[in-house]
Amino acid sequence: MSSTKNTLILGISLIISFVVIGIIGSNAVLEHKSMERSVTVKGLSEREYLADTVIWPIQFTAASNDLSEIYETMEASNKKVIAFLREKGIEPDEISSSAPSITDKSAQRYGSSQPAEFRYTATQAITVYSNKVEQVRSVMGDLADLGKEGIVLSSDDYQAQPEYLFTRLNEVKPEMIEEATKKAREVAEKFAIDSNSQLGKIKQARQGQFSISARDRHNPHLKNVRVVSTIEYYLSD
Repeated sequence: MSSTKNTLILGISLIISFVVIGIIGSNAVLEHKSMERSVTVKGLSEREYLADTVIWPIQFTAASNDLSEIYETMEASNKKVIAFLREKGIEPDEISSSAPSITDKSAQRYGSSQPAEFRYTATQAITVYSNKVEQVRSVMGDLADLGKEGIVLSSDDYQAQPEYLFTRLNEVKPEMIEEATKKAREVAEKFAIDSNSQLGKIKQARQGQFSISARDRHNPHLKNVRVVSTIEYYLSD
């Protein structure tokens, strides 16, 4: 009888213990889930900068039926273009010149019976590479002066279009990341207030890629720099 009673008491004790453990475990799970409440927000930083480097190819052409003559024409044009740039204040180390590219049209008629007006055509480019963007842009406006000297410019060619670069990204990165993070937190704080919650620490943060693009196709020298930061914050009641 005593043994049966002891067994019963032991069984009841075990049941009570399991119930207590279950309650404690349930509360722990609820507390853990409460800690896992979070909100994910994005913060944008976007700024406009003037490009700090310009690459400006000045492409010119000539045509002739005499090979020696076309080389002489290109050499004379080359000298005129360089003299024009130097007169406008472009430094010698900012100017580079490529060799002329000569095309013999008689070798490219592919059986055509129509003779070309000029057998030889030549193309050459002088490139300005400078960090004086505004100065170079002002010189671009005077390019018609070369046309008055008989130089045929190929300004419509894609390869003759100026290119503008923004190379100071590492300088502006810290400020922009700070701004994007600040804006993300402002959004998170607003969400926390609206949901009657308290904003906690950062759970996870991801910095997006920086992008650099022209402000618009008419102003390629103005660069739009942007970055988006994605941040997840803990929430609590």
